[in-house]
Amino acid sequence: MKKGLVLGEVFYPEDFIINDLVYEWHKMEFSIEVLTRAPSYPFGKIYEGYKNKLYQQTKFEGVKIHRFPFIRGYQHSVIIKVLNYFIFLFFSVVIILFIGKRYDRIFIYQTGPLTLAVAAIIAKKLYKTKVTIWTQDLWPDTVYAFGFKKTKVLKYFLDRLVKFIYGNCDTVLVSCEGFAQKLKTYTPKKEIHYVPNWPLINEIPEIKITLPGKFNFTFTGNIGKMQNLENVILGFSTFSKQYSDAFLNIVGDGSNLAALKELVDANSIDNVNFTGRRPLSEMPAYFQASDVLIISLVDTPIYEITIPSKFQTYLTAAKPIFAIMKGEVMNMVEKYNIGLAAMPADQAQIALGFEKLYAMSPQEYAVISENASKLLQKDFLKKNAVKKLTSLFWG
Repeated sequence: MKKGLVLGEVFYPEDFIINDLVYEWHKMEFSIEVLTRAPSYPFGKIYEGYKNKLYQQTKFEGVKIHRFPFIRGYQHSVIIKVLNYFIFLFFSVVIILFIGKRYDRIFIYQTGPLTLAVAAIIAKKLYKTKVTIWTQDLWPDTVYAFGFKKTKVLKYFLDRLVKFIYGNCDTVLVSCEGFAQKLKTYTPKKEIHYVPNWPLINEIPEIKITLPGKFNFTFTGNIGKMQNLENVILGFSTFSKQYSDAFLNIVGDGSNLAALKELVDANSIDNVNFTGRRPLSEMPAYFQASDVLIISLVDTPIYEITIPSKFQTYLTAAKPIFAIMKGEVMNMVEKYNIGLAAMPADQAQIALGFEKLYAMSPQEYAVISENASKLLQKDFLKKNAVKKLTSLFWG
């Protein structure tokens, strides 16, 4: 029987699509295990019920999970974040040396540092393991987007790392079509397969949630500097001065949450509701209670070709999407008429977007709802993506 290992920085109980994929493969009776760190995202601290040990085994729906430690506090320190890259590299390589021969294939779920793939490449060299990578976060572009200066030394190192990793993978998959052209510059002869993410949730709400506004704009997910929520809040502030029954709901947690609360207090901005992190199971209820859903990222080139998985999940709600970002998502929102878009650094345009969405007629909302459902069925069905991933990895 073929035996596979999933290698990634995140896994259950962290809310990522890889949980779904592993569960589907387990249901298909593939022999699959997972190698990851102790669960900590997005807080930078261990989840309740888990331990930050040198090595431990846990279970997920009957699947064996091999776990190793991390350094706490990476959400608030670049130094700790980089140290965790090396911690992941060290422990994953050590564990692979002990257990790698058990598997004839490794699936890399790459959401963060590309260095996490090194352990899989070592297994390939030692045990002739087949290696597949599904890229969710494009290096080296993401490194520069996070503020690292593009020096000659850093570029030299990163370019060779990217060539080494992708050159040694048997199958390369990308979650966004725009990534493929970028990666072609590093692996010009290798075929790159596009497999989009599917919605993390697609359920009828089990509970009912009441939001504070008569009209509710809602952002959900990780709250970091990259989410551009300062401009979203300041744009909303301009709009809400004339529309006091509208609320901006920010559902989630992350490294920038405290700073956003200070921004709201310092500017005496009314009608901003911070809920904190809520369980994934509650998201359909928050979508149902909202009138418009917000997706926002800072203005940097890498995000112009990125489709955050939040976008697909928002489509399940069939509500208007306010895309405060440039590039592919903005283009899709406008092309398929599923909401409105605004430039991420233009607070006046963001305020105008809030006003236009607030003023939409029921007929316009009905058209948007139908268009969102059509796009979801056309491009982002889970069964199609899982089928393709299964064929490429296990075939």
